[in-house]
Amino acid sequence: MNNPRVKIKETQILSDNWYTLNKVIFDYQNPDGTWETQAREAYDRGNGAAILLYNKEQGTVILTRQFRLPTYINGNDDGMMIEACAGLLDKDNPEDCIRKETEEETGYKISTVQKAFEAYMSPGSVTEILYFFVAEYDNSMKVSEGGGLEEEQENIEVLELAFNDALAMIDSGEIKDGKTIMLLQYAKIHELL
Repeated sequence: MNNPRVKIKETQILSDNWYTLNKVIFDYQNPDGTWETQAREAYDRGNGAAILLYNKEQGTVILTRQFRLPTYINGNDDGMMIEACAGLLDKDNPEDCIRKETEEETGYKISTVQKAFEAYMSPGSVTEILYFFVAEYDNSMKVSEGGGLEEEQENIEVLELAFNDALAMIDSGEIKDGKTIMLLQYAKIHELL
């Protein structure tokens, strides 16, 4: 935090039930040199990682489908979302995190991952940086059925889709998850498949 135009005055915890919701009061220097006090809420859920598994030979990708309550209460009729495998870093580095999440969620044990990029996903209200990866997979890497961890109440369906079908699902609205759209477009732009 090295911006001389920002002086944080106070941070109040509004909720720490699931993750932490803070209200931050700060002084901000406008371009004309004047200072004003502002207040914003910022949700801190930690940083995360996401991955697109792809099989160049088969022309397929591995995605997941699971229920997402926030989408359900915001108009997604059944609350189900098709997504790239992802998870919070907790105390892991991004590469270790995504290897672990990949095995838990998809059942594929991968060793080599390639970082694609990183991005703030909702910078107006959430502190999270998401680290994006891609990795090749094949059937020899399948070590379990995946599905997530029971103790985390995960109920994840693993999908193997033709890459072109997955791209078409963006246009049809079947895929509406931002991280997944970004990874599929990355794969298209970089001609991974």
